[in-house]
Amino acid sequence: MSEQATTPVADFWFDPMCPWAWMTSRWMTEVEQVRDVTVRWHVMSLAVLNEDKDIPEDYRAMLADGWGPVRVIVAAAREHGDDVVKPLYDAIGTRFHPDGRSDRREVVAEALAEVGLPAALLERYDNAADDIDAALRASHAEGIALVGEDVGTPVVAFEGRAFFGPVLSPAPKGEAAGRLWDGALLLAEFDGFYELKRTRTVGPIFD
Repeated sequence: MSEQATTPVADFWFDPMCPWAWMTSRWMTEVEQVRDVTVRWHVMSLAVLNEDKDIPEDYRAMLADGWGPVRVIVAAAREHGDDVVKPLYDAIGTRFHPDGRSDRREVVAEALAEVGLPAALLERYDNAADDIDAALRASHAEGIALVGEDVGTPVVAFEGRAFFGPVLSPAPKGEAAGRLWDGALLLAEFDGFYELKRTRTVGPIFD
């Protein structure tokens, strides 16, 4: 009997607070539909990434408010399995980004209810429990180790290749999403390739 074929897996690291990671996640959701790939979702944290860096105080205060949502996602995955990560991210991210909500605790409470997860998980929002924060940091470190400390979220890894981004707006759909995936993988094949960039002239377009 021949071995059953398995779908290749891409790993995606995100911080639910980041609108650009949200845009890229919408692209990867499209890629799953048009290419032979399954996405596995992981958390990372801009608060962890920047905790020892010299950054403006208003940005640091914003990042401090980012611990809660990602802690709840980590706790949900630990207690209910990794399959809840993407639906919970979708529910949180839709409220944060397209809906423009800033009442973050209320957003997470609503998202838990939408996904059918226990409301008690919200207790993790402000609880810097060693086990949850250690798991968060470990997930973050796994993703950032693939691309280096001078980038942020998201990180995508596929078959030994990893890259930050792409940063895009709006997220392409259908075959356009697949073509961008093909191009990203082609660039990532070259060990000496590091950056392709131009000035952003638009913000995230949530369509």
